Amino acid sequence: MDRKYIISGGGTGGHIFPALAIANEIRKRDPGAKILFVGALGRMEMERVPAAGYPIIGLPVEGLQRKLGLRNLVVAYKLVVSLLKARSILSSFSPDVVVGVGGYASGPLLRMAAWQGIPAVIQEQNSYAGITNRLLARKAAVICVAYTGMEKYFPAGKIILTGNPVREDVINSTLNKSLAAEFFNINADKPILLVLGGSLGARTINESLLAHAEMFDRENVQLLWQTGRLYFDKIKNEIEPLGFRNIRYFDFINRMDLAYALADVIVSRAGAGTISELCLLGKPVILIPSPNVAEDHQTKNALALAEKEAALMIRDSEAKATLVATALQLLNNEALKTTLGKNCRELAVEGSAGKIVDEILKQV
Repeated sequence: MDRKYIISGGGTGGHIFPALAIANEIRKRDPGAKILFVGALGRMEMERVPAAGYPIIGLPVEGLQRKLGLRNLVVAYKLVVSLLKARSILSSFSPDVVVGVGGYASGPLLRMAAWQGIPAVIQEQNSYAGITNRLLARKAAVICVAYTGMEKYFPAGKIILTGNPVREDVINSTLNKSLAAEFFNINADKPILLVLGGSLGARTINESLLAHAEMFDRENVQLLWQTGRLYFDKIKNEIEPLGFRNIRYFDFINRMDLAYALADVIVSRAGAGTISELCLLGKPVILIPSPNVAEDHQTKNALALAEKEAALMIRDSEAKATLVATALQLLNNEALKTTLGKNCRELAVEGSAGKIVDEILKQV
């Protein structure tokens, strides 16, 4: 009899990409597996998961508003509807195990799974555990984490240190730089800066590039720029009339394997999943931690690399003044690029998805 798995969560690439890595590893180990995703309606998983070849059902769940108000009455109503829909999904699909990767949708699904006696595995990417995973931890069978010291959030006996799963197809690509250059219509012989602001975009990073966009043509450096869908139209309206030769910009880069193959230096936010991926890649990185996250955990992530000379770190408040100049200087510093890439690669954790699936398979 084919085993059935539900993977629930999402909201950002930091949740979605590990979820897909886990699904791919399950499919590899259990070829007859039936895998269903459950996400939140209107969030990016509703597009990204089907694009990766998996079915998904959306729940109307939303997060609570920080300020008291009538909006939270709507949130509460949607939570009740989501719990009922989650119960229906579990009854009709009858999974052997459910996996929560964080994000709004995993809350109702894993809560109803616990009530129905279905084993649940939680995967927590960050050093600061999300509220959904903290609330679900008591009922989970196993909690897979990427950092030590997570006993302050979860029951110690349930914690397994696995690292964060990454997109293996992106990291292990054997594509050469010339093929990638053809895809992006870019010159592989010129220095290439890859800038990633996350799946939704990063306002400060985008403003930093816009403020100094002319420098890429002046210095003959090519910019491969993921703006995020929230900022794409504004950036297009500002950049397109200026006719820069060396700037390529996209709302989202679907072929990240090709972008990574091209990059000489990478600029990125410092989410835990992103850092796990960049360490395996082993290229020089400039990290700009988002200040808008719980417990400022992205700064902690970035400092952990910067203190080991595995990345450069620029604070968000300093990016507009220094980001472009720092990136251009790094592109011209071969010794520093080599040091950063080598030290970054030494921090990588191998085989995280396999370790997590080991724990999942123990529950079926």
